[in-house]
Formats: sequence, structure tokens, C-alpha cells
Amino acid sequence: MTTLGSITAHLTATRDGCPTQDLTLDTLARAVWSIIGEPGNHNVGALVTALGAEDALNAVLAAGVGGDTKAGGIDVAGIRERVLPRATESTVRGAFAAAAAVNAVIITPEHPHWPAGFTDLGVGAPHALWARGNTALLAAQPSIAVVGARAATGYGEHVCMDMVAGLVDRGHTIVSGAAYGIDGMAHRAALASYGHTVAYLAGGIDRFYPSGHDGLLTRIVEAGVVASELACGSSPTAWRFLQRNRLIAAGSNATLVIEAGYRSGSLNVAGHAASLGRPVGAVPGPITSPTSAGCHRLISAGAHLVTTATDAAAL
Repeated sequence: MTTLGSITAHLTATRDGCPTQDLTLDTLARAVWSIIGEPGNHNVGALVTALGAEDALNAVLAAGVGGDTKAGGIDVAGIRERVLPRATESTVRGAFAAAAAVNAVIITPEHPHWPAGFTDLGVGAPHALWARGNTALLAAQPSIAVVGARAATGYGEHVCMDMVAGLVDRGHTIVSGAAYGIDGMAHRAALASYGHTVAYLAGGIDRFYPSGHDGLLTRIVEAGVVASELACGSSPTAWRFLQRNRLIAAGSNATLVIEAGYRSGSLNVAGHAASLGRPVGAVPGPITSPTSAGCHRLISAGAHLVTTATDAAAL
């Protein structure tokens, strides 16, 4: 029978480059949940909240061999169906080995570097973060998410550079998703200004995505931090990008959209921020530019109009 105990024993016995001797059972259980589950699953989150990560994991794994179908008042049948195919010692061992190969560490709610803002996500909060770099920056304050269009214009990139430089000068940590366009420029501008930056990925931090930003993400590991709620070896998917956006919003004090089309994915970050009660700002652009239509949409819906770094810092 596969249980947390059997997985722990196997990892400890084989070592596999995994520092299990340094992990509490709660941390290990949360790491396993991040390997076998999908981000943002509220049913799993409710079960972990009710029982604790260790007991919740054992309840689901035991259910696979004829155990109870309910635990903590929650029906575990659907959870079991989703996670059991991945709940193997080889899968878990492979994720830990991949993490060890890139010197990744596991950050959980009991760790001092856990972002306090994740509490606002409730049962939708991540179980754990896998991180590379200066993990203290995950909890740094003040922090601001800077996001925008992948197909950024020269105007958007210029504004982003100026805004981020001004925010860094004011002591802000810059949080983004390392995508092409505004995200990448936000990280680059923070690094160029000798500031702090956090990149949240939608896949494992052992496989930088997008691949064209491999050099940038390597620099962020050296001077900032790269993190993901997905275990090493995980591939990014459309759903995982959308769920990653909630971490960008929740892990920041405010969100600034520099440039965005009417249906830009960066509006999803702004939506998460608004739902969490975080301030949202948007930079206006030319009325003839489709890449600013999303920003104008946010402003008309009540987002703060931002034209200077002072405005952004005031968020």
C-alpha cells in the first residue's frame, strides 16, 4: 500500500538527492500533494485544512485500497480518482530527484519565507512552493505585481522600464510571471536597477518556461527567486497558467497592468487581485492601440489610473 510513510521510508532509504531528513512530515506531505494534485483544487484544499496535510494524504491513499470514502466530512472519491494515478513512489522520487538536481527548496506555510498573502486564498492556497534563489524575497514587502501584454509595444516596454526603476528605487519587490513582453521587461528592469524580483512559473522550476527566457530566469535565480507550486518535472498547461496568476496577485500588495489587450491574460491577474481586495492599477495608452484596450477597460471598471512610479507606489 502506498502511504506517506512508505514514500518517506523509500526516499530516506535511497536518499536520491532528497534532503528528507530536513523536512517535517507536514512539509513532505504538502510536497507530495503538489506532485500528485493540480493547483487550486478547492476540494483537496478543504480536506487538507480539515485534517492536515499528512492525515489528508493518508486518507486519500488508503481509500484507494478499500478505505473510507469520506474523511473530515469530505467525499474523497473524486480526489482519489484524480490523484491515485500519480501517487506512486517512482513519481514522487523523480520529482524530488529533479528538485535536488537544481538545488530547489520547498517552502510551506510553516516556513518563515511563506508569502503571508497566500492566506487570503483560503482552501485555494497552494500546498507548497518549490523555489530557487533568495527565498526570503517571497515574503518581502512592499511588493507589487507588474504584468501586461506578451506582444508588448515599444511604448509599453518603455513605460515598464521607467515604472519598475522608480518602484525599485522606492524599495518595492517586483513580482511577475516571466512571460514574454511586459512580464520579462519588468524582471529585466528590476535586475538592471539592482532591485529584487520574484518570478512565479506555471510548471516545474527545473524546466524554465518560456525557453527563450532561460537566460533571464537563470539571472533571476542568482539575484532574485523563481518559484512554482508545481513540482519539478511538471509541464505548464493553460489551466496551470491561470492558476499561477492567483499566486502573482496574492503574493503581492498590489497589481499594476502596464499594457494589455482587451482579452489579455494579464487581466486575469488583475481579476484575482481585485477578488482578494488588492489594489489594481492600470497604465493608459493611445486610444488607437489595441494593446492598451485592456488597460482602458480596467480603468473604466474602477482600477486606479497610473501614469508615474509615484502613482504605482501609492497603490
